[in-house]
Amino acid sequence: MFFSYLKSQCKIIGAFLGFCLIFAIVFALYELPVEAVGYGAVLCAFLGVILVVLDYRAFYERHKRLEALRREITVTAAGLPQPWGPLEEDYQAVIRVLYEDKLQLTGHMRQRYTDLVEYYTVWAHQIKTPIAAMGLLLQGEQGDTPHSRELREELQRIEHYVEMVLCYLRLEAPPTDYLIREYDLDGIIKQAVRKYASQFIRRKIRLEYEPLNCWVLTDEKWLLFVIEQILSNALKYTRSGTIAITLEEPKTLCIRDTGMGIAPEDLPRIFEKGYTGFNGRTDKKASGIGLYLCRRICRNLGHEITAVSAAGRGTEIRLDLQSAELAIE
Repeated sequence: MFFSYLKSQCKIIGAFLGFCLIFAIVFALYELPVEAVGYGAVLCAFLGVILVVLDYRAFYERHKRLEALRREITVTAAGLPQPWGPLEEDYQAVIRVLYEDKLQLTGHMRQRYTDLVEYYTVWAHQIKTPIAAMGLLLQGEQGDTPHSRELREELQRIEHYVEMVLCYLRLEAPPTDYLIREYDLDGIIKQAVRKYASQFIRRKIRLEYEPLNCWVLTDEKWLLFVIEQILSNALKYTRSGTIAITLEEPKTLCIRDTGMGIAPEDLPRIFEKGYTGFNGRTDKKASGIGLYLCRRICRNLGHEITAVSAAGRGTEIRLDLQSAELAIE
């Protein structure tokens, strides 16, 4: 900081040295004792050092105030220091105008975002009614036929996408929708498996699952969404074979499938928002949102989600449920 200050004062320092040189040349031309210039220069330099120290102290204090204001500029612009001249007054006037414009723009965008979230929240809740009605009509008119089961699965997929929309909206809202308690992990897994039981049966995919006898500190609703999303992906990309649900010590839930797997170049990015990879481009229906939501939910819950996969050899999603550092409500 001191060297930066000296750099800003280089013109004044250069002018002082130039004046000393001019006096020395004039004294030499008139054959006057040049030592007198040296004495005068030393006295002026001593006085200059004192002035520089005082000026640097004021400069440093102004720098700290501006640095603090830079961190608080989103709250207020009233802490600008007293300007030293007309030029600084002009700069501060420009800053205040830009700050007021930023406040107006931020308020306008916040209101638009709030309106958008409210609209999609209402839409997601309203569309659940016709989805439920369509499910009842399919069950009542056609009975339990292969065609009706396939239609119900497609309807279930629509309902899952609606849940993804609601989940996304809730994640963007303030984090108040969490109820952290000790839950039976088997109870959460059974809910997810029951939801996709018809798909396991119709696609003839074997489920390998034994009771885990494990309790975890988490939020049941959000962890259930994560497990459902993982099972949905496993069923989507597994044409035949098995899906296994196991537990590794101390509390790592592993969901492994024998599907098409993930290409090595795609694996590091599967949790990125909107990234679909080779499998998603082949499927033409992937949105790249499901695993992104899973990662955000796990971070909020204090869990960790990772993936191990190889193309043509299946995928294993691992949920580290031991890393949660949350308070029980």
